[in-house]
Amino acid sequence: MYAIFNNGGKQYKVIEGQIIKLEKFKGNVGEKIKFNDILLINNKNSLKIGQPLVKGASITAKLISHIRDKKIKIVKFHRRKHFRKIQGHRQFFTNIKIIKIKI
Repeated sequence: MYAIFNNGGKQYKVIEGQIIKLEKFKGNVGEKIKFNDILLINNKNSLKIGQPLVKGASITAKLISHIRDKKIKIVKFHRRKHFRKIQGHRQFFTNIKIIKIKI
């Protein structure tokens, strides 16, 4: 069984027991989180597609950790103008583990 849900403007396909990396949101480590924006649920013998959401469906997850991604470089450069600017950015993420998908 798998489900597709919406969080932070992105869609994620998950199964029970999977660990995924989401955009950072507030919460303490070990806390349980519930997602209600379920777009699709596929069971072995049935497929439920929401219009736009599946009614009564939810996903329960456990917050594992808050992390930062690897550093990326942003380089801005204008040729023949003696202009060069280098920036770095590390995005914050939250790791969660999917506990249960409820139809």
